[in-house]
Amino acid sequence: MRAGPDVIRFRSVLAVQLGWVFDDNDVSQLAQVLRQRVDATRLQPAAYLRRLAAGDWEAELTALAEDLTINETYFFRHGEQFRALAEVVLPERLRDRYAQRVLRMLSVGCSSGEEAYTMGILAREAQPDPDWIVAVLGLDASATVLRRAERAVYSAWSLRETPDAIRERWFRPQDGEYVLDPRIRAAVRFRRYNVATDDELLWRAGQYDVIFCRNLLMYLTPELRETLVRRMTGALAPGGYLFLGHTDSLGTRPDGLEPQHTHRTFYYRRTVATAQPAPSPRPGPAPPRTLPPPAAAQTGTRSPYDKALGLLREERFAEALSCVEAGLGSRPAPRDLLLRSVLLAQAGRLEDAEIVCRRLLDTDGLYADAHHQLGVCLEGGAAVEVAVGHYRLAAYLDPAFAMPRLRLGSLARRRGEHEAAGAELERALTLLKQEAEDRLTLFGGGFGRIALTALCRAELDAGVRR
Repeated sequence: MRAGPDVIRFRSVLAVQLGWVFDDNDVSQLAQVLRQRVDATRLQPAAYLRRLAAGDWEAELTALAEDLTINETYFFRHGEQFRALAEVVLPERLRDRYAQRVLRMLSVGCSSGEEAYTMGILAREAQPDPDWIVAVLGLDASATVLRRAERAVYSAWSLRETPDAIRERWFRPQDGEYVLDPRIRAAVRFRRYNVATDDELLWRAGQYDVIFCRNLLMYLTPELRETLVRRMTGALAPGGYLFLGHTDSLGTRPDGLEPQHTHRTFYYRRTVATAQPAPSPRPGPAPPRTLPPPAAAQTGTRSPYDKALGLLREERFAEALSCVEAGLGSRPAPRDLLLRSVLLAQAGRLEDAEIVCRRLLDTDGLYADAHHQLGVCLEGGAAVEVAVGHYRLAAYLDPAFAMPRLRLGSLARRRGEHEAAGAELERALTLLKQEAEDRLTLFGGGFGRIALTALCRAELDAGVRR
């Protein structure tokens, strides 16, 4: 089938807006999709293509991503790569990340989630102890497949290459399907993302230990393919690893990457010597975050944040939430997102609160307050072990932060771990004397400094103190 002028134009616009390339064998599919979308939008072909080319039609780009992508995938697909991940990559990255105890991985073009969840399962099985934080982010342009990913319920066909022991350990049979364990679901999240667009936070330098991007590059224009590889390389930590599809090759000397060959598969390692302009010491605890001066000091009026915080102190939660949400702009400040997450949790909307908190951590993964708040969300959602990891990281990032110590002490006491509980509660008791007022308001659950101090003493006097 020869491509008509409308299809040729359609193909060119898709290359610009999505970065996807289609050859002559795809003409029939493109013509069919173009007819369907023209009918759905009730526009003439010329008008439809003009609007699509303008680049400000996100809903239509989403619909096209649904119609044009092929999403056939399954757990442990191309098992040799996952064996390399489990036996070579993860042990090395866990050693390198031992001080931080945080492992970050990215799945680009994650489809319905099987790849990202496989990464999460293997990381969970490899982590040395439960207080590690494992975070996997899955990206895809299709909202439909991401909804399936977030549901985390799969057919037996999706698990056809999954080892029996892993299926029995991490999946629960239900109505002829398999439900993924909540502990893995808590470590993996998903985001809709068009690889043709830039995102400074997503591609921040050195933040990922492992990136999978399999069978995507071959569909992209040469320019976008080069750009995406450059972004992924820069986003890898020194010594981090990149896995591509079997049809994707970067040659023998890719810039910033070293080819690896084990387990009968090729992959790439971020060059350590050139990963950063200059060597830097292993990061220690981050300095405590300080909030910027209140707007009142600058303008003479109270900011939405200050108003919402005041309403929170008065336990007028619904009004506080409305106030902070009304004040959110296109680039909300971290403290605004943190307050919104706290208020959503107060309203019982734990999933929404978690989403906001993870968005905040995407901006700053070393924000102690955000890790503490994520722990609150996860603990309320019964993911207690994952919550403990975030409390510990919050306490590590800011040794003067009392609230995670209090949470850790209370959780340890409930488990009968009296020695650990006593140590955490004694530490919290000392730190509460200097805890910032805003933190008490945000994380104290309506209790002030005196009440929280009394709570610590009561916990200790109830049998924790030896």
